[in-house]
Amino acid sequence: MGHAALRKGRRSITGQVYLVTFTTAGRACHFEDWSIAADASRILGDASSWAPSKFLAWVLMPDHFHGLVQLADGDALGQCVGRVKGICARVLRTNYPDAARIWDRGFHDRALRAEEDVRAAARYLIANPLRAGLVEQIGDYPFWDAIWLRSDEPL
Repeated sequence: MGHAALRKGRRSITGQVYLVTFTTAGRACHFEDWSIAADASRILGDASSWAPSKFLAWVLMPDHFHGLVQLADGDALGQCVGRVKGICARVLRTNYPDAARIWDRGFHDRALRAEEDVRAAARYLIANPLRAGLVEQIGDYPFWDAIWLRSDEPL
């Protein structure tokens, strides 16, 4: 199985919204450290890191990341995720030279079906810290965001 199984049947479709998940190397809890999590969040939450694709929502957990991304024309999902992971890893290795490898290889993705509500998927994704028992209210968890908080722009 491994990472090759994750790529089997993967398609990059312009305009498609994908739920992506990637984990830290060895599931190390790098992001329990507030400084590392804050630096990673600045990169992972920056729309320019995902450009030309559109980043909709995200949450950074202690040992993994979840995000909703809508692919732009000419952007392949694997390239998009690889680009973001690479940018983040380079910055974190520079700022924290003693940190071990940041990200595990590969990622998991799921294309949202046309009938699925993207905002409902975002709410589910963002509630991860609540389900994990990290906080009692999502407002108490600092490492998440969604475009709907900053914009009235429809999807």
